Amino acid sequence: MAFRKLKAYQKGFELAMLIFEISKNFPKEEVYSLTDQIRRSSRSVCVNLAEAYRKRIYPKHFISKLTDSDAENAETLGWLEFAQACNYISSDKKMELEQLNNEVGKLINYMINNPNKFK
Repeated sequence: MAFRKLKAYQKGFELAMLIFEISKNFPKEEVYSLTDQIRRSSRSVCVNLAEAYRKRIYPKHFISKLTDSDAENAETLGWLEFAQACNYISSDKKMELEQLNNEVGKLINYMINNPNKFK
């Protein structure tokens, strides 16, 4: 199975693309801060999943990269909090994105807790 077939990767990619689209409307003064950071962290979820998948024959390395992915997912949620607090996104949009973020987190944590299922 290729990393692109992982549910966590697919949902993480969906979330990153949704964030990319909404962040296009963030103010210009946020380009080098919030916009850049939220895009980077959301994309890093997928990139770390791809790297983890390639290291799956080494359980400790696999889990390490998965925890990096999980951390980036948590960071993304933090940036979503700021985006809502600054009124760049609505409460409804934030809740929608947070729900997807939580799904990604659950999938990553399943992988962390069951590394042998991905060999």
